[in-house]
Amino acid sequence: MTIDPATNESAVDPPLPEHTAMHRYRSRRDELVSRNRARMKILSEELQDVASHLDRPVKFMEVCGTHTVNACRSGVHSLMPKSVSLVSGPGCPVCVTAQRYIDALVQLGKRDNVILATYGDMMRVAGAGGSLEVARSQGANIRVVTSSMEAVEIAQQHPDQEVIFAAVGFETTTPPSAIAVIAAQAKGITNFSILPCHKLVIPAMTTLLEDPTIEIDGFLCPGHVSVIIGSAIYEPLVEQYDKPCVIVGFEALQIMEGIVKLSKQVLENTSRLENCYPEAVSPIGNQRAIDLVDKVFEPTDAVWRALGEMKLSGLAVRDEFAEYDAFQKFGIELGEDHDPPGCRCGEVITGRCMPHDCKLFGSVCTPIYPVGPCMVSSEGSCQAWFKYRRQELKQLQANQSQYEISVEGAQ
Repeated sequence: MTIDPATNESAVDPPLPEHTAMHRYRSRRDELVSRNRARMKILSEELQDVASHLDRPVKFMEVCGTHTVNACRSGVHSLMPKSVSLVSGPGCPVCVTAQRYIDALVQLGKRDNVILATYGDMMRVAGAGGSLEVARSQGANIRVVTSSMEAVEIAQQHPDQEVIFAAVGFETTTPPSAIAVIAAQAKGITNFSILPCHKLVIPAMTTLLEDPTIEIDGFLCPGHVSVIIGSAIYEPLVEQYDKPCVIVGFEALQIMEGIVKLSKQVLENTSRLENCYPEAVSPIGNQRAIDLVDKVFEPTDAVWRALGEMKLSGLAVRDEFAEYDAFQKFGIELGEDHDPPGCRCGEVITGRCMPHDCKLFGSVCTPIYPVGPCMVSSEGSCQAWFKYRRQELKQLQANQSQYEISVEGAQ
């Protein structure tokens, strides 16, 4: 099936001779689409049935930003009963990065003889002194890279300048940062360093579970992170806090399957860990990646947006690699956080509110002119809701307004 450019509507592909490769491709594609639709219908009906037997509404948290985006993009929310809801967790690396770290990056980027290398999502996040994008427009030498090793290459190409890599992200992006440090040391590159701001998922989940103001009935555990850390690491959370945890992949079917399994556990009044992504996630994870991270980093207390300072929730460069730690190399000290007035990103990423509950959402705060990090990042909840659920929200608001008018008329 294709889109007719004249009408912008779907059109049936013209028939092709059966022996052509394109015909075989379309046949396989159509078969897969049909099979997935049938499977999604089964899962949706199963979830509806389970929800009808629950004695209360349930709320599950997706801890991964990619889950948030794909659930919105694929329409998973529209297939869920009203009594089952998904809320966002602290799974977007940009969204959990404290403002003080952004300020430190901006200050470093403005220094003479410094090249700051960063992933693209960090460019537009505003700090107290502006964003990296603004700093670059004012002359700072800030470059967007797609890998940590690209930053190492820049350092090789510019031996007379200091190259600093913004090492941001969870366990998924931590191994590349470790590899960059090890490679720089092996090659004798002394003008390269990283400003570490890596975060660990398990301490964040623990903090959420210990907060009595946050109501969560279970977790959709992150897929990419779990590939690195393994599935067994979630067992203590399940046992200690009696909360179901289900590891899922990123396809709509996988996400829906995870929601069904969580709902069944709530209905059965049980809590266990289920791995629905065994093709990628093993119990022990990627031991090679874990060893690389342990070689370069050690756990340390870290400040998160909205969650504050959490013990052993971040990673610091070990003393053996201190010359590659920008904090020590340049004497960087982090200041305080000053979040934008009215921004509720902190509440969104802790499941306390939905993106549309923020008064800035969709009016003052948009992907073109973002106020908070959840609207900046491609994995941010607010951007995902704005891009994929805005029309749905408008319809819901219109229905609510019509209902209120009809109630007033009846009175």
